[in-house]
Amino acid sequence: MMTTLLLHDCFLCGATTKATLLCDECQHDLPNAAPLSCPVCALPTPNGGVCGACLKRSPHFDETRCCFRYAFPVDRLIQALKFKHNLALSGFFAAALLDSVSSMRSRNDLLLALPLSFQRLQARGFNQAVEIARPLAKSLRVPLQTAGYRRCKDTAAQTSLPWKERQKNVRDAFECDIDLTGKSLIVVDDVMTTGATLNEFARTLKKHGATKVTNLVVARAYRD
Repeated sequence: MMTTLLLHDCFLCGATTKATLLCDECQHDLPNAAPLSCPVCALPTPNGGVCGACLKRSPHFDETRCCFRYAFPVDRLIQALKFKHNLALSGFFAAALLDSVSSMRSRNDLLLALPLSFQRLQARGFNQAVEIARPLAKSLRVPLQTAGYRRCKDTAAQTSLPWKERQKNVRDAFECDIDLTGKSLIVVDDVMTTGATLNEFARTLKKHGATKVTNLVVARAYRD
């Protein structure tokens, strides 16, 4: 029996594609993450070693992996998922992340999604991190934990604040009711800017016993 591939329009340029979200040219032009980066925070480093900032002040998370730089057109794709409810993009992002995490299949206990505040979840209708995490959890065969932790403060959007104010903004923004003693965790999110929010969430998880927290983010913002 012959299978016929359905034709689609590329999400970015409108060219005809075969059962893929982006055409080959747009896929090739995506801003991939730097091949050499700090293993802790994922900012570019000359030799792929730990950056000076992480050496000076280690964050609460242990590792960060990403597949793209937060720049055009990846920023447009993420915004389309979050604000225009183009949920097909969650599967696209999960597949992109999967290429970089094959070695994580057997050494993590739970996969979590960075939670939104109740107010933001109500306004948006879904948590984009959860939607990206679902297919990842299935592919990695790591249980997805969506209950037992929450964002208890509806903080100002981090993008509206100066870099130095972001850590203060998210202080004590999360709560957790789970015993995570001895657990190695993956935390999924769409974008990492300064890392302040992910750092505060990791701090909360480690207070409840987690021994390792790895951030898995679609895109990383670089300092120019």
